[in-house]
Amino acid sequence: MIQEVSKSVELFERRKQSVANGVGVFNVATVKEAKGAIITEVDGRELIDFAGGIGVVNAGHCPEPVVEAIREQAGKYIHTSFNVVTYEPYIQLCEELVELLPHGDKTKAMLVSTGAEAVENAIKIARQATKRQGILCYSDAYHGRTMMAMSLTSKVSYKIECGPFAPEVYRLPFPNFYQKGNGRTIDEFVQDELRLLNESTLNLVDINNLAAIIIEPIQGEGGFNPAPKAYLEGLRKFCDENGVMLIFDEVQSGFCRTGDWASWQHYGVVPDISTYAKSMGSGLPIAAVVGKSEIMDSAAIGSIGGTYIGSPISCVASLATIKYMKDINLNEKALLVGDIIHTRLTKLKEECPAIGDVRGVGAMIGIEFVNNGNPNDPDTEICKKIVTGCYEEGLIILSAGTHKNIIRILSPLVITLDELEKGLSILETQIRKLTK
Repeated sequence: MIQEVSKSVELFERRKQSVANGVGVFNVATVKEAKGAIITEVDGRELIDFAGGIGVVNAGHCPEPVVEAIREQAGKYIHTSFNVVTYEPYIQLCEELVELLPHGDKTKAMLVSTGAEAVENAIKIARQATKRQGILCYSDAYHGRTMMAMSLTSKVSYKIECGPFAPEVYRLPFPNFYQKGNGRTIDEFVQDELRLLNESTLNLVDINNLAAIIIEPIQGEGGFNPAPKAYLEGLRKFCDENGVMLIFDEVQSGFCRTGDWASWQHYGVVPDISTYAKSMGSGLPIAAVVGKSEIMDSAAIGSIGGTYIGSPISCVASLATIKYMKDINLNEKALLVGDIIHTRLTKLKEECPAIGDVRGVGAMIGIEFVNNGNPNDPDTEICKKIVTGCYEEGLIILSAGTHKNIIRILSPLVITLDELEKGLSILETQIRKLTK
C-alpha cells in the first residue's frame, strides 16, 4: 500500500527543487490561510502562532480594515515611485509617524521597504549630519542583511564569506545584565558599562570621527535582551556631549510590541534617529526612518530613498494598521498579553533549573536556557527540540540568540486569551518534557 504524501511535505519538496538553500527554514510549518493568531496549514491543520511572521503581525493576520484598504488602493494605482509622482498616502503616513513618534520639537520621516533599508538610510543621514564616518554598534546586534546592515549585525553565521564588510564600524559588548552582571548591582553594572563606552574613545574609535551609535533598546534576534534604562540615559548624555547621533533600531520592538509605539517611549530616552518596519504594515513591505527635522534634512537630495520608497499599497496598509491599533487599543492589549506570559513563565522557571532567565518588556518576552544555572554556559540544543515539539503539538514558535538558546514569543497581540493560554500550555509541556 502506497502511503499518501501530505501537502506540507510535498510543498517542502517543491521548495527544495526551486528555492536557494541559503533562504533559512526557521520552522517547518506551512500556510494556506491565516487570521488573527491562527495559521491554517496546507493540510488543514490549525496552528497557534507565537512567531508572528518574526514580529510582523502585532495586529494579527489579515485584519479586515487593512485588507480592505489594500483592495481599495490596488484599484486606484499600484506604483508611480514617490520620486516621480507624489501621492498622498506617503505624506499622510509620514504625518502619522511624526505625531506618534516625536523626536524633540520638530520631526520628519522617510519611507522605504525593509528594516535593513531603514538602517542603511539612517546611517547615511547620520554621516551627512555630522560629516563623520565612524559607527559604533554592539555585540549580539541584528540590523539586517544588506551590506552596511550586515556589517553592523553581530552574528557571524549570517555573514559567512560575504565580506569585505563596510569600514568604520566599531563594536562594544551589549550591556547584558543577566550574562555579565557577575554579582554586581544594576547600578554598578551600568557604571562599568558606561566606563567602557567612554574608554572606547581612547582604545577603539576616534571620537572626532564618530558619526553615530546604533543600538536596539531591546535586542531582537540577539536574544530579547533589554538594555538597562540607566545605560540608555548614559548613551544619550555621551552623544550630546560629543556631537554623536544616537540611533535606536526599533524594527522588531516597535508598533505596540512593548506596550508603546516604540520601546524608547517606555524608557523615556529620545533618540536623534530611529528605524521601524515589521508590524507597521501588517505584513506588507514598509519601513521608516524617523528623526529630528534638522538631522533628517542634512541628507543631500537624492542620497536617500530608492524606487520603492513607500509603495502606495504599503502606505495605506500601514495607515489602516495604525488606525486599527488605535481603535482596539493594542498597546493596552500588549501589556495584558505580556503580563500573562511573564507570570506563567516566571512560575515555570521556579521548577525548571534549565531556564536561566525570563525577561522582556510588554509582550516582547524571551526565555533563556543554560546549563547548570550558568548564564555563560548556553544550552544550544534544547531550543531546536522545543521548536520541533511545539510544532508537532500545534504551536509555531521561534528561537533567538547568538547561541540559539533563547525562545522568543511574538504572538499577534490580538490573540484571544483562550488561544494564549493554550499556546503557553503547549510550550510549558514541551519545556517540562525536555528539562526533566
